[in-house]
Amino acid sequence: MHGDTDIREQLNEKGGWQVWWRLLRPHTLTASFVPVFVGTMLAYIDGHFHLFLFLAMLIASILIQSATNMFNEYYDYKLGLDTEKSVGIGGTIVRDGVKPRTVLRLGFAFFGIALLLGLYISMTTSWWIAVIGLVSMLFGYLYTGGPIPIAYTPFGEVTSGFFMGTVIMGISYFIQSMTLTGKVLLVSIPIAILIGAILLSNNIRDLDGDRESGRKTLAILLGRKKAVYFLASLFAATYISTAIFILTGLLPWVSIIVFITIKMAIDVVNGFKGKTLPIEMMPAMALTGKTTTAYGFLLGISLLISSFL
Repeated sequence: MHGDTDIREQLNEKGGWQVWWRLLRPHTLTASFVPVFVGTMLAYIDGHFHLFLFLAMLIASILIQSATNMFNEYYDYKLGLDTEKSVGIGGTIVRDGVKPRTVLRLGFAFFGIALLLGLYISMTTSWWIAVIGLVSMLFGYLYTGGPIPIAYTPFGEVTSGFFMGTVIMGISYFIQSMTLTGKVLLVSIPIAILIGAILLSNNIRDLDGDRESGRKTLAILLGRKKAVYFLASLFAATYISTAIFILTGLLPWVSIIVFITIKMAIDVVNGFKGKTLPIEMMPAMALTGKTTTAYGFLLGISLLISSFL
């Protein structure tokens, strides 16, 4: 129990409503907001914007991401991977005593609400959205559920980046304009990379524990040092691709404001260097999500500003 108290103090965990807030793993929800916002802003500058479709898509994406986090919490507990000393989890089950079945049911409830919102979006736009949405929800469940959880393999970063980045951004643009362009898919690349970087940073932090539990994440296969270098290369690819898109006119010149976030990316990489304890790497992991949020918000705002220039 003493160890439990220590980890709570180190993580500054509090009770009450914050128990349920931690369950959502808010630092990961940027993966829901950013692609919807940027995809919608791309549609806006092309002359298409429907407020209720934007809100429905945004809420549905946040619910799906939150549910995925709940499934992660539940299945990691069932497999014995999470303990009261685990860092980077919601801790709702192992530290706060919430029943595992409650967490699982809440995850499916979030999926249910997202499904209803998806029906509204499909009825308003195209039923193909329902098909794509169901496939995305299936992968959200299989990410930590099923016989071979994707999160335990080297393909977690690619899967999360593709579905939460490119697919969500593409859907967000399509439901506004009823079309999909190559420009949208290209601009989704840096967004997808940053979302994949969030998972990679999470896996770098959890590398030792994941290895002991038999996982085969990309960070484990690369080793900690090379994984940090690879994380740095992901950030580099993000800003290089953005620069190319600006120079070729794919993005407006005002999108140069996203380069303000380079300092944050550098701080992330430096925050991992030389660290071995999960608690030491928590700030860098959280900053990865903040960097993605800042980049995506500034990119979306730059698109909005460009429409008035």
